[in-house]
Amino acid sequence: MNKRDILLGLHEVEGIGWKSIDKIRKAGFLSDLAFELKQEDWEDIGLTPKLSAKLAERFTPEWVSERIRQNGSAGIGCITLLDAGYPVRLKEIAQPPWVLYFRGREELMHAPGIAIVGTRVPTAYGRRVGSVLAEELADGGLSVVSGLARGIDSVCHEASLQRAGGTIGVMATPMNKVYPPENRELMERIVRHGLVVTEYPFGTKSHPGLFPQRNRIIAGLTLGTLVVEADNRSGSLITAAAALESNRDVFAVPGPITSPKSRGTLELLKQGAGLVTEASDILDLYSHYIPEKEKSSGDSSVLQTDSNRLQPEKNLTSAELRLYHILHQEPCTLDELLEKTGLDFGHLHSVLLSLIVKKAVTSLPGSVYKVIG
Repeated sequence: MNKRDILLGLHEVEGIGWKSIDKIRKAGFLSDLAFELKQEDWEDIGLTPKLSAKLAERFTPEWVSERIRQNGSAGIGCITLLDAGYPVRLKEIAQPPWVLYFRGREELMHAPGIAIVGTRVPTAYGRRVGSVLAEELADGGLSVVSGLARGIDSVCHEASLQRAGGTIGVMATPMNKVYPPENRELMERIVRHGLVVTEYPFGTKSHPGLFPQRNRIIAGLTLGTLVVEADNRSGSLITAAAALESNRDVFAVPGPITSPKSRGTLELLKQGAGLVTEASDILDLYSHYIPEKEKSSGDSSVLQTDSNRLQPEKNLTSAELRLYHILHQEPCTLDELLEKTGLDFGHLHSVLLSLIVKKAVTSLPGSVYKVIG
């Protein structure tokens, strides 16, 4: 069994978290050797006796194969940190998820995105601002990423659902346990038109600690995080902090100084967050990340694969074509491409992402890029 499937199988074991898998990886057990280990072997690398006993008893090739089959039968895709198609931006955060489970348009993981978050109990002002900004940012070609929660999250998903950039819902629960329950219908619509992701496998028990962990994925998938409306104890401020920790931009919408729901955003602005009063404040900043064809109005199929991508040379901008021809000669690392093209990092990164979205180029482990086909 390959390392990728073993990693996925370990991730499916109840009680295994990010740090446990990191210990197993560092011990060199992402191999068939893992199926031969006894309880004391697992304990020797630092796992608890309870988890070690569970692994020694349950972790077999048959069990792993059955878990993979169950995900496939439920229509759930799985992408691991070992896969070439793992989102580049998410790989850059401090603790990228070992596994992402998804339903919907996988290509949106690689599209330029903006996180929009805020309070679960917004004012009429917050709802209106969130809806307008989400719609206009998605129309401008940015994918709107949020947490499928009540309030601002739901408003922004609804507004961007069938726009050019699309929307990504990041869950803090497994796919079969939608929270809040009333958002199940919204989640299914996002699956049809956008993308839903989670790092939690079937059987994960919900608890409050999963929500802050989820927020690092929201921030990690995006170029920046926009906080629309939040009090000074809002969970959306955790997403903003995660964005800063990942060296991403943070923006905030100003609100009335008399409103408790604006205290968090006003504090962010005092600390230097980018002030946003209209979508162009963000779109102008990220214009070089957005291919021209994505800047349309209301066409939810803009990012979808089509037959033209079988002949990528006919569907590329001049910058993309230049990079495509370099990679057509041989795979290159990011550093090699920086040297060969003379482009700055931000511009090169945006062109590479566009080529990945267009299915012309793929990324391999070690920041190596190669032409598809």
